[in-house]
Order: sequence, then structure tokens, then C-alpha cells
Amino acid sequence: MTDLSFLNTPGAAAGFVAETRPRAHGAGIDPYEYDRVTAAVDSLPHWPDACRAAALAHQARAERAAGRGRHRTAGHHHRLAARWFHLAALLPDPDRERAAAVAAEADRSMGDYLALLEPRARRISGPDYAGWLRLPREEARREGAGTPLVVLVPGMDSSKEEFHRPADALLDRGLAVLAVDGPGQGVLAAGPALGPDHRHALGRALDHALDHALDGAPDHAPGRVPADEATGGAIDPDRIAVIGLSLGGYLAADFAAHDPRVRAAALVSAPYRLDWDALVPFVTATLTRRCGDETAARAFAARLDLAALAPRLRRLPLLLVEGGRDRIPGVTNADALTADLPHAEPLRVPHGNHLLGNALPDWLPDTADWLADALAAAAPPAARGGRPEGQSTTVSSVTMTATESRSMNSLSSGFTNSR
Repeated sequence: MTDLSFLNTPGAAAGFVAETRPRAHGAGIDPYEYDRVTAAVDSLPHWPDACRAAALAHQARAERAAGRGRHRTAGHHHRLAARWFHLAALLPDPDRERAAAVAAEADRSMGDYLALLEPRARRISGPDYAGWLRLPREEARREGAGTPLVVLVPGMDSSKEEFHRPADALLDRGLAVLAVDGPGQGVLAAGPALGPDHRHALGRALDHALDHALDGAPDHAPGRVPADEATGGAIDPDRIAVIGLSLGGYLAADFAAHDPRVRAAALVSAPYRLDWDALVPFVTATLTRRCGDETAARAFAARLDLAALAPRLRRLPLLLVEGGRDRIPGVTNADALTADLPHAEPLRVPHGNHLLGNALPDWLPDTADWLADALAAAAPPAARGGRPEGQSTTVSSVTMTATESRSMNSLSSGFTNSR
């Protein structure tokens, strides 16, 4: 049984609320709304209900706006509901089914937003992944035969519904974005556990996105968006990059190291190594929940080592984004990787905290530009080498347009601050 007694430590609520404020801002929550919602959180067990109440309020406003035909306003509130539902799931919850149910509410709200305002977006899913494939506006696309794609990998207590600002920055630069929940994350919190096979789940999600953009199925097959409408042609399989945030930075590096389709990687607030015995209770409890049990969590932490991936990352342009105030006990930050990989480009923000939500203008535009430029410069590989190492060619998967996802959501209902 996971020890969650730290949630009731005096002062823990105030500290968590303060530490999470820049993260919420980075996820797109207005800081003044955040202050109003969290003002009454006097103990951490009250956090989920406060955040979920804010989400439900936005959901209700979205439905009222939609009823009046104000679809842009409705989409705006659905997106805010998704953000608040995600925040409600940050604390470690030993009930994995309940955690997955909260994440499912975020997933449904995001689907409602996309159906209204980005109808070309698609939800893709398989046994060990679920993702949103979002496509740039036609006027934002760069000239070329296909659209570059960036796979966005969330971290330990995160999900595909958190990192709206990075996704929007990439879309504005003409890049498609595939934000993915893998094992133990988001809607999969009650399913397969976070572990060493995460990179295979990301590879299958990428397979799914590429197969449904490039295959020869009829344009109007179920779950398909016509290629000319969806991508202006196709996703370019030779221009794939990955961005990972927090623990997602390590997961993204592991994916990039083993999948030859990845041409560049940006790691934001990523860990280089973890020392389990020095980690704070919030981190160990959350890892235990995500990995399934403490034994698996300890094993995962012991395996996490960017130095071991360095030989496989030498082929890639690599950007390391770090905040000078990102100091989490038991975590060695990824900027240590420059000793192993001198070609890695550091982007250090002295006043930035973990995830740099307090310094968005100082890293996000430059990081989005770096990824766009890296993919613009990417030449077709001499030998693509087929499927990534160790990956099956069989994919059991589901694709839905955002509108179809919204219809599915109408038939069903249900119902963290670190790496």
C-alpha cells in the first residue's frame, strides 16, 4: 500500500498550490482563475475536488454557449475544462481506476474542443497508447511535399491534455503534433504500467499516425480524414521529431535512441538519472502508482540513465532545455548529458523552474523554432531500416476524427508538481 501520509503534512497544501501555479499557467490556465480556484484548498485531499469543480463549471459554460450557436466560445471552455480535469489528476491516487476516470474526462473535453475548433484533428488509440493528432492550419504550413510531425511525450504525472502551449507553438510553425498517453499515463492510468517498453508504445502510436496518413484507404473510410483536407498531402515520414517534458524527456530520448524515424529531439526539464532513496515522497508515490507497485517503480528509476542512451543519440540534433531553478531532490538534470554528447545544444534559463512555466517567453518560441528548423533541414535517411528495433509490425488500433470522438463521448461518461 502506497504511503500517502505526506498529503496531510502541515503546510503541504500551500506549498503544492504555489509550486503548481507556474505549471498551470504553462498548461494554459489563467493565473488569476488559478488563484480563485485554489484559494479554498487548505489540505491536499481537497485539491482534486476543487479542480474538478472548475472543470465542470467550464463544461457547463461550453454547453450553454453551444446551445446558443457560439461554437468558438464553447470550444474555448471545453479546452479549459480539459486543462482543469488534468490538474485534478496530479496527486498520486492509489485507485488507478478513479485516476483513469478523471483523465477520461479530460480526454472527452479535449475531444469536444477539437470537434468544434479543429475538426481535422484525430484521436488515435491502441492497447498501450492514446493520442491526439493535430494538424497545422493551411496558412501555417511550410512549402513541401508533406507535413513534418512532432511527437509530444508527457511525463510522470502528466498526460496528452497538459501541454497545450508547446503544441500550439509547433502548430503555428506548420508542424503537425501527436501528443501521446503511453502506459501508465492519462487515460491509460488503469491499464498497462509505465515501464521499459514505453518506447514501443510511442512507436506504435507513430505507426498509427503515419499509416492512416499515408495508406491507400478510401478518403472517406470510417475514422479517416481525407488526406488533402487533413495534411495537405501527408505526414512526411522523413521529418519526424520528438519533444519530451519532465520524465517525458527521458521517455522521448529513449524513443529517439531506438527509432530511426526520429530526426531530432528536444528534452525539456528531463532527468539524467534518479536516486530513489533521495526522491521526495510525492515523486516516489506517483512513480509507484504509475509503474504498478513499488518494486516496479524502483526498478524503473534504477534503469533511467541518459548516459546509457548517449551512444544512440549521437546521430541526432539534440536540444536540452533547463531551468536554473529546477532542483528536485534525487534528480540529476539532463544538462549533464552535454558531457556525454558535446553536440547537444543547451538552452538554459537561469530563472526557470521545473517545466519553465514561469519563463515561457524565454524558451518556448526558440524551442519551437529549433524543432521547425531541424525538420526543415532533415534530409531523407540513407537507409530507413524498416520498423524500429524490437517492434512488431502488427498494430491493433482505432482512429477517430475529433467529431467522431465527440460523438462517442456523448454516449459514455466517467468519472501532479514534479516529473
